[in-house]
Amino acid sequence: MLHYQKNNLTVFQSSLYKTTSAVIHSEEAIIMTDPTWLPEEIEGIKRYIKVHLGDKQLYIIYTHSDFDHIIGSGAFPEATVIASEEFQNNPKKEEVLKDIDAFDQEYYLERNYVPQYPTVDRVIKKDGEKMELGDMTLNFYKAPGHTNDGLFTVIEPCGIFLSGDYLSDIEFPFITSGYHDYIDTIDKASLIMQYHDINIHVPGHGNATNQKQEIMDRIDFSKQYLKRLLNNDTELEKECRSKFRFFEGMKSSHLENVERANKK
Repeated sequence: MLHYQKNNLTVFQSSLYKTTSAVIHSEEAIIMTDPTWLPEEIEGIKRYIKVHLGDKQLYIIYTHSDFDHIIGSGAFPEATVIASEEFQNNPKKEEVLKDIDAFDQEYYLERNYVPQYPTVDRVIKKDGEKMELGDMTLNFYKAPGHTNDGLFTVIEPCGIFLSGDYLSDIEFPFITSGYHDYIDTIDKASLIMQYHDINIHVPGHGNATNQKQEIMDRIDFSKQYLKRLLNNDTELEKECRSKFRFFEGMKSSHLENVERANKK
């Protein structure tokens, strides 16, 4: 479903978990993140790409390796893939593919492509790496915490911040690889806002925003949430239930966050 469209940015949002796929146009390329979820949704993205690609090169940035974010990879075999070094070296690639198969089996879904774990063409090894694509510069930052292979991308000069599964307006932080890594990544998001002129933020789940104060509010909430986890704040669950419409569906993740934050 088309979620946001302005200037050179189009954002598709799935019916499942409000997962986003961003598409950005440059003079020489089309850049996309995480094509996802349902077969007909991915077909819609493919049609859009086909209309606009022409003789440009298609690039896909995979923000991390959770199966819902790579589930559409086999539909774009012509794409040049960008991801972190940790994504490339993921020792659980077969498990990710099994998760995709289990999802399709559960819901009787048929795809006209074979899901595959992406082969990375441009491996991001450190913060601050850049990639020039025509009139655009892609700036990359490692973003561990949700997973260990997360990647932030800032696209200049248009000021697009692609954050993957961080800074959502519909989800609290989901910590699966490291509590302290997550804290460092949110601090890095603050620095990104200082060092780059961000005009729009696209999270991996939820709503894109072109309001800088909204982006800062999401960063501040994440910082406070993480801090209160460590303090085992008994009011935090109540406040999250009030803030997030789908909290009951995410409650188990919150309880896991509490355990991870307080693990000795």
